[in-house]
Amino acid sequence: MNRLFIVLFLFTGMNMAAQNQVALFAGPQLSSANYSVQHQKQETTYKYGFHAGVSMKVPFDGFLYFAPAAFYSYKGYDVTYNLYNSLPDINAKDNSTRFHSFELAALLQFDLGRNPSHMFIKAGPSLDFMLFAKEKFNLAGGGSVSRNMKFGPGEYGRYSANFLGQLGYEKDGGFIVYFQYTYSPANLSNRDGGPSIKHKVIGLTFGKYLNRKKIVIDTRVKE
Repeated sequence: MNRLFIVLFLFTGMNMAAQNQVALFAGPQLSSANYSVQHQKQETTYKYGFHAGVSMKVPFDGFLYFAPAAFYSYKGYDVTYNLYNSLPDINAKDNSTRFHSFELAALLQFDLGRNPSHMFIKAGPSLDFMLFAKEKFNLAGGGSVSRNMKFGPGEYGRYSANFLGQLGYEKDGGFIVYFQYTYSPANLSNRDGGPSIKHKVIGLTFGKYLNRKKIVIDTRVKE
């Protein structure tokens, strides 16, 4: 929680100092993982989730803007094994997970047009902090296990890195909508000889700039 207050303080300070645009956003998402055991791909399926947070739009150079964001993300994956491994358990046949995470993104936004209402693209890296998570798996000999996921050496990684890409639309009144794809090159498994688990997320986001000023275009012919 301390990290969250620090981030919100920094966002507020940047807005007061430079009068940059601040937006609140939220939306649904589908998440899964690129999952492999001993370099053999495992069958995964998507899970429903959502995300919500705050972002900024800071003028940088012409159509280019710095667009940092801080947000909560509820995600996970379902996996069915065709090879057994020690994480989560040598006898696990499958695993269903849910992650509660806090994400910090450093994005660049490029506006595709001069009009107040326009398309845009965003891209950049993010850092993912796993707050807590749960997993439930069935055992080959019968029965199932439901537990909190363990983070640390030899367990799951609490921190991850991602790459975000967005394609969206801004209206002159401040409304925002965009599609987002998240790919993680970082392995969530810290166990030697364990699986390779890399998050992937597809989301639809709706947002609103809080301090968007009405833009008036002067169409008069200059003499």
